[in-house]
Amino acid sequence: MNIVHVAITSLSPLVPLPHYATAGAAGMDLPAAIETPITLAPGECQLIPCGFAIALPEGFEAQVRPRSGLASKHGVTVLNAPGTIDCDYRGEVKALLINHGREPFTITTGMRVAQLVIAPVARVTWTVSDALSDTSRGAGGFGHTGT
Repeated sequence: MNIVHVAITSLSPLVPLPHYATAGAAGMDLPAAIETPITLAPGECQLIPCGFAIALPEGFEAQVRPRSGLASKHGVTVLNAPGTIDCDYRGEVKALLINHGREPFTITTGMRVAQLVIAPVARVTWTVSDALSDTSRGAGGFGHTGT
């Protein structure tokens, strides 16, 4: 297992810093750092502050991902999943949530609303070519390999 050291600053006394819930967890739950409850109507989205800022090392990103329980039970998910936090961003980490459910959903202080995964970033250098190599799939797009 690779350990990445990341500087973190707490921006809210309302919530703890993110942490791994289990030894095998890939993501850390993100809390809602809000003073009063926020209710998302069906179809509504809102940016939810998480109460901290980070300084990722160069070559890494943080991904804000949905929590499966909120999605499966309530239809609440991260709208731009995964949301990308670049290594040069120093503002508060936030989760852009949307309610795809049929009922209003209320977010309360400290509620775990998303998860954060730290991942390495590959940089690309393009090689311009007049033609690409052939494959058995070719240019087949959505649904090309089955249903």
